[in-house]
Amino acid sequence: MLKQLRIQNFKGWKDTGNIRMAPITLFFGANSSGKSSIGQFLIMLKQTVESPDRKAVFYPGGKNSAVQLGSYQEMVFHRNPDNKISFDYEWDFHDALQIKDPITSQMYSGDSLKFEATVGLKDKQKYALVVDRLKYQLKAKGHQSLAVSLERKPGPKSEYKAIWEQYALVRKKMRAWSLKDTVRFYGFPNEVVAYYQNADFIQELNLRHEKLFQSLFYLGPLRTKAERLYSWGGVNPESVGFSGENTVAAILSARNRRLSLGNKRFTKPFEEVVALKLKQMGLIEEFNVNSISEQRQEYEVKVRTKGSKDWVDLPDVGFGISQVLPVLVECFYAPPDSIILMEQPEIHLHPKAQSALADVMIDVINSKENGADRNIQLIIETHSEHFLRRLQRRIAEDAVPQHKVSAYFANISKTPATLETLQIDIFGNILNWPENFFGDEMGDVAEHAKAAMNKRLRQVNAKSEAGE
Repeated sequence: MLKQLRIQNFKGWKDTGNIRMAPITLFFGANSSGKSSIGQFLIMLKQTVESPDRKAVFYPGGKNSAVQLGSYQEMVFHRNPDNKISFDYEWDFHDALQIKDPITSQMYSGDSLKFEATVGLKDKQKYALVVDRLKYQLKAKGHQSLAVSLERKPGPKSEYKAIWEQYALVRKKMRAWSLKDTVRFYGFPNEVVAYYQNADFIQELNLRHEKLFQSLFYLGPLRTKAERLYSWGGVNPESVGFSGENTVAAILSARNRRLSLGNKRFTKPFEEVVALKLKQMGLIEEFNVNSISEQRQEYEVKVRTKGSKDWVDLPDVGFGISQVLPVLVECFYAPPDSIILMEQPEIHLHPKAQSALADVMIDVINSKENGADRNIQLIIETHSEHFLRRLQRRIAEDAVPQHKVSAYFANISKTPATLETLQIDIFGNILNWPENFFGDEMGDVAEHAKAAMNKRLRQVNAKSEAGE
């Protein structure tokens, strides 16, 4: 689970500042305020980790990618190629990392890793990206156990030197060659292990980093339309897909899974959990995925809405149901220790359903499978006041602890834009509401009252003039 994130010189952000990442982390802001850019940055890092090109520092995306960011100049702050993109983040893991120095036999352990890097153009070459610096810090209960980093040497060549803290890397008896290019933005070159006697643990740091981004899943703001028939050949999808295109396949793949939604709650089959959440949101009464026939690999999604006895196909009910279904499925389908990044999960939902969606998200972070916490983290970009209001209420009711919710507002009234922390107290109150956070609500109320009063006066005057 991500604990902290900071991004500098990426798209509209000069500096996001330190972002505290909680089990539920929310980003608010006007259109084009930069809130989506934070998610795009994380997705780009995931694309890079999963790219087959080990030499590509960043993979900005291609035709079928979740994001397509273009060239370095298009993604760097102010489109200034002289600017360098810097970032750092820290994440927890349950299985402690144990490192033993084979030379001294000293043990180093940690329950979290912090990573930081600086990336820019190589000697102002138009397309050649290079890592200027990267650093890993292994921490135990917040305190550094060891740190190791690479720094690029000045000059036209990509040559690096290794720097370490608490842990002494010992060079092998050979010519002191310089270290070469990094592996993507985060990886130590293979020469580190080849040149040093006690550097095998470096590979574990690289693997832990890759595991972090392999656990990140993304669901975009526009999901695919409902279909009357779905094909499924028995292959289990990794996720519901960027647009929810694998939603039904995920439901069918998870039919043997059972989940509970918190302490002292009974386990339920996966499909039943999804149906229950749809019902609690006031969207349906019943939900089923049925096989057309035993001979065909085709399925239909049937829904029965409130007040109706008839089952209908998913395309024949409100559009909001098909848009929120991938959200619910992804939240419960993602494997334990996943990070789910989603944009506008509330899209096309009635305000009452938007409020209920917040309760679903609380259930997601409290969910268990096989008796163990699923440990899901949700990063949500939203415009929904109703979603936030329900979370505030649940904090006050102790349904979700205050520290498990983190919220931010992208403020474009300042130049450059700033990311402001919404200070939520134990009663669910936001102590620093930004001006016009959800529009000028009080202004609208005042102007409505004023307009209504003026209209009444005009009516009274008109009657008086008519002698009524």
